[in-house]
Amino acid sequence: MTPHQGASAPNEGSDPAESGRSTTVRSRRTGWQRLLPGITPERRGLVLAWWGFTVTFGGMRLLTWLIHIDMAGVGDVQAGGVHLHHYVWGILLLALVGAVGLVHRSARTRAWTGLAYGVGLALVVDEAALLISLEDVYWDTRGGISIALALALIAVAGSVLAFTRGRRDTQGRARRGTGTRTP
Repeated sequence: MTPHQGASAPNEGSDPAESGRSTTVRSRRTGWQRLLPGITPERRGLVLAWWGFTVTFGGMRLLTWLIHIDMAGVGDVQAGGVHLHHYVWGILLLALVGAVGLVHRSARTRAWTGLAYGVGLALVVDEAALLISLEDVYWDTRGGISIALALALIAVAGSVLAFTRGRRDTQGRARRGTGTRTP
């Protein structure tokens, strides 16, 4: 085999989906594989947790602001006249994610639980100031603690995911033998 052939031909036993040459393999990808191509199943749950956290935090801030200015046409969730803060739903969702994580460990479950984990964590962190002060300070200046904490988590987690992707991706390909060979 000439050096030119070795560089252009796929490795023996390599996954056709990795090289992008097979449409039949590509059509069998799951929804998460199509949505997040190139993200390994091990990292997919982490990426989805980050996205879920970011979108949920932004969405909850928007929704609560619309309720606060009486524009959304909806009000607070109540049970027996008691306001149920959204951290309650976050704690319940985190408990469910923990239970599922103890039982199921498939790539598909890891993706869904990663997304649910991010959503649940955002619901709790969005009301962290309330949990710290044990007062409803959501719209008070002390409520800024929740915003600062959430933005810090989004920045740190996003940075870790961005800066570690290349190294782990390269190492994973080298271990499977599907990456480009270096002399």
